Amino acid sequence: MVDYFNQGGGFMWPILIALILGLAIGLAKMWALWRAGINTRRFIEKIRTALKEGGTEAALDICKSTRGPVASIFYAGLIRAKEGIEHVEKAITNSGSIEMAFLEKGMIWLGFIIVIAPMLGFTGTVWGMIVAFDAIKVKNDISPAVVAGGISQALLTTLFGLIVAMIVQLFYNWASARIDKLIIDMEEASVQLIDTLIELGN
Repeated sequence: MVDYFNQGGGFMWPILIALILGLAIGLAKMWALWRAGINTRRFIEKIRTALKEGGTEAALDICKSTRGPVASIFYAGLIRAKEGIEHVEKAITNSGSIEMAFLEKGMIWLGFIIVIAPMLGFTGTVWGMIVAFDAIKVKNDISPAVVAGGISQALLTTLFGLIVAMIVQLFYNWASARIDKLIIDMEEASVQLIDTLIELGN
């Protein structure tokens, strides 16, 4: 693998940097999104019980001790509970927008690496072909031995660029699916919280 990397020429280094950055961002994103997930159904039941038995303050304490976007939007809504349902809905909407921004943080960089890695590979391919044709020009010969080095460099940069893009794409797809699930959890949980508050208010 090291030999192939060396044969790929100078364009292999930016491709390697793209791989390292993609892995770092992807793994950090996986960790953050994994920690953001909770058992939403169980959490909602705990909040309902707390509201019935201890009131808003008890429910807020549970939100404080629970990680994740669902707990955050519940906290924002429950703080406004005494002001009425309309204020709760507005607080949840605002908090939900902020949480969505946090969930999607870093995704643009994964997308950038997915695009730039193959482009670097294709640029290396063009450069390799230029090297091959320069060798033909210098040697005034089109034998395989003359052009092999440039063509090999061209193919290797393309190969490694595509491999990097595919690896980072896996992280991107997993993160996108996880974000979608968390957003759905937030929306469903918000509806249930409002319903619970209306029920208790009656």
